[in-house]
Amino acid sequence: MPSDLWSFSLDTYARPGVEDACLRLQDAGANVCLLLCAAWLGARGVTCNHQRLLDLQQVALPWSRDVVEPLRQLRTSWKPAAAADPQLATLRAQVKALELAAERQLLGRLENSAQDWPAAQANDLAAWLEGLATNAANLDRDALQQLRVALTSA
Repeated sequence: MPSDLWSFSLDTYARPGVEDACLRLQDAGANVCLLLCAAWLGARGVTCNHQRLLDLQQVALPWSRDVVEPLRQLRTSWKPAAAADPQLATLRAQVKALELAAERQLLGRLENSAQDWPAAQANDLAAWLEGLATNAANLDRDALQQLRVALTSA
């Protein structure tokens, strides 16, 4: 298991079922970076508690709202037109790269927030996922369960 959150996230997202579950939960309002952080913390055995959940949300939500989501909205709004316009398709790919860079920055911020939390003390993957999926877990419990199974089957 990679020790840094970015490498862990890349490995985790590539597992069968993870991308689909994350995108379904994102459509329901979850923050995929927080979900990947939840998986990382759960895999490391970090104890989940209310204050830690709040700390991570306070790091993630402003960056997501102000940086990641506007890039995602622009990229998705350009999708239909970019299919017929090669120049716009090139710009859209650049926006997608910026969106990924913004997500990488967010994961780094989350990792920095959690770096001093002791590991190997708990088996709290479900608590982390439930706590950081917020309301999306209530909207798509099947996707949350799919994610949990994909994370524990590797």
